[in-house]
Amino acid sequence: MSEPIRTVIADDEPLARRQLRTLLERDPQIALLGEAGSGAEARRAVRELNPELLLLDVRMPQGDGFSVIEDLENPPYVIFATAHSEHAVHAFDVAAVDYLLKPFDDERFERAVQRAKDAIRAKRIMQLAQEIATHESVQATSVSPDPQRITVHEGRRIIMLNTADVDWIEAADYYAQVHVHGHTHLVREPLQNLEARLGKTFMRVHRRALVNVARIQRLDRLEDGELVVVLNNGTRVPVSRSRRASVLRDLGVR
Repeated sequence: MSEPIRTVIADDEPLARRQLRTLLERDPQIALLGEAGSGAEARRAVRELNPELLLLDVRMPQGDGFSVIEDLENPPYVIFATAHSEHAVHAFDVAAVDYLLKPFDDERFERAVQRAKDAIRAKRIMQLAQEIATHESVQATSVSPDPQRITVHEGRRIIMLNTADVDWIEAADYYAQVHVHGHTHLVREPLQNLEARLGKTFMRVHRRALVNVARIQRLDRLEDGELVVVLNNGTRVPVSRSRRASVLRDLGVR
């Protein structure tokens, strides 16, 4: 995930909002835009801030959580966080990503947020692909044979990306997402082709991910034995088990 997910919290209890805020602030992929303490404030925040993710209580003054998202043409992804279990069925009827029953632990919260991240990532990929497909130049979208540059056609613009500026590249079906300084560019070329052309300046750490070796800040070993590459901008890219040994070897780690 490149650009942080625009997020809003809506809960009428200050303590609950503080708990959610503390958990979200640990995640560099989340950008907390604002908070709301009532249904009316939540509706206003969604309208003005246009969040991608909304953490939402059910029972609030001036309108419950369901009234916040009803009749929205482009509603955000919603994680309900509530002490009331009886509304779970209704929550999933309105396509909620998850339903957290208070009190919940950090691990349960992280699973819910990860589910939202996956959904938002898929939506972003689809939007990027549709945007390119609406322009006649989509057929001309290509990558320069120069290994130092990636050429991207976006509408009427031709963008020349220096590969040294690229943080990482992520597979997206028949495309590749090129992440540069917090922005994402969609290129019609398989990840395998990019890997072969870019050479050793990029490292395959996962079936779906290449990282710029110069952008690697550190490696984190998790308690379950998994390995994660952390880039200079805070992006965390998991290393697959099958590639763990080669990544450690190529980085000179013993």
